[in-house]
Amino acid sequence: MTATANGSPALRESVRAVLRQAVETYRDSPNALRWLRHHLDRYDEPLRLAIAGKVKAGKSTLLNALVGEEIAPTDAGECTRVVTWYQDGHAPAVMLYPRGGRPEPLRIARDNGALRIDMGVPAETVDRLEVTWPSASLRTTTLIDTPGIASLSLDVSARSERFLAPEDAPTAADAVLYLMRHLHSADMRFLESFHDQGVARAAPVNTVAVLSRADEVGVGRVDALRSARLIAARYRADETLRSFCQTVVPVAGLLAVTGRTMRQDEFTALTKLAALPPEKLDALLLTVDRFVSADEDAVTEPSAAVRAALLERFGMFGLRLATSLLRQGVGDATALAKELVQRSGLVELREVLASQFTQRRDVLKARSALIALDLVLRREPRPAAARLAVEVERILSGAHEFAELRLLSDLRGRVLKPPKEQAAEAERLIGGEGSAPHQRLGLPADADRDALRAAALAHLTAWRRRAESPLTSRAMANAARVVVRSCEGILAGLG
Repeated sequence: MTATANGSPALRESVRAVLRQAVETYRDSPNALRWLRHHLDRYDEPLRLAIAGKVKAGKSTLLNALVGEEIAPTDAGECTRVVTWYQDGHAPAVMLYPRGGRPEPLRIARDNGALRIDMGVPAETVDRLEVTWPSASLRTTTLIDTPGIASLSLDVSARSERFLAPEDAPTAADAVLYLMRHLHSADMRFLESFHDQGVARAAPVNTVAVLSRADEVGVGRVDALRSARLIAARYRADETLRSFCQTVVPVAGLLAVTGRTMRQDEFTALTKLAALPPEKLDALLLTVDRFVSADEDAVTEPSAAVRAALLERFGMFGLRLATSLLRQGVGDATALAKELVQRSGLVELREVLASQFTQRRDVLKARSALIALDLVLRREPRPAAARLAVEVERILSGAHEFAELRLLSDLRGRVLKPPKEQAAEAERLIGGEGSAPHQRLGLPADADRDALRAAALAHLTAWRRRAESPLTSRAMANAARVVVRSCEGILAGLG
């Protein structure tokens, strides 16, 4: 076993081979054949990341921030009531897939930089939209925007839940980014429904929670994100929530997307705001009403119309933060945009997505493919498929990547209860904080090979002792052997 970021080549080829065998075995069953071919093609596609959450959780805003362009509608139009896929392509295009009909292209337009889509039909008649957009951010990950759960419209909520947690079928997403403003019972119910107990039995590995609209936690204060980080840390320590998701990250989505798409004219207007006398600026930024309706004699520049546009783009938190940074000496638009994105929490989220999802792409893809194959084997059992079931079981029991996922799930779900420090070390070594060697070993990203090797050997020795100790229970000894193999994989990967 080698601890590569995306899973071992042996796992990739084993899963691909068993899918091809299944295609051949079920070539006389149109439904099964179509399903298997779909998942064989899907195995080579970019990772599918669904963005879910309650209504007004900020899903479309965060999607725009991740892409770096305003391509997802953020108003309450018909498009936000439909599952919408965003994928990379050579040219912009939108395809509408109606329920039971042929797909048809839609015309698209830009309105003040934002993408506008007119479906022309009620949302109830649409299965999904596919937006193709040239974007480096979409080359490795297809983003899927879902309607809000716990909506007043039962149809809207049902549409989202059918996509994310279908009955007796694997979800179309490989991983989920779940947004919540606060942790409510509806959030826990959804996370529990997405808690897959299927073939790979590794629930928390494919879900990350986001404390969205984090700037609202502190009522728009400049230090609001500091309060949001404390709340996210408390959520991360919650054992129930940890059993359903990898981690919780606070993000101010509006600040993030505005920082990534800020225009020069907006920077000029912010500079004029920051140049106002401190007492006048503080009074102006006290409330939304004061900011947009201030007397023109009191504040001539920027104008009321410009201030209203700034408020829509930045929000009060963004305006307070941006003017504060400008008064502290941030001197140009590029530097300000970079600082806003950094402080929004988007950089931390992208790092989490890279370590938890992108590095695990092949493992998550293999998991989705095996769940789909397991469904076919259960729905259409036949003698010729017996060897496929044996092969699936062999992959699941023999692939160390799945052993790590199962152990991670047991540790997060408190099925195993080692001492707290020991559990945290085990989680890290099996990839709970990322699959790269330095992340597994808890070392800086610039740690040299000798430091990595020394740390891996130390962990290997300690966990081998635990595995072989007569005082260790059978369950913990088995867990320790998984950690030992992970340490051996790290060493093998270091050459």
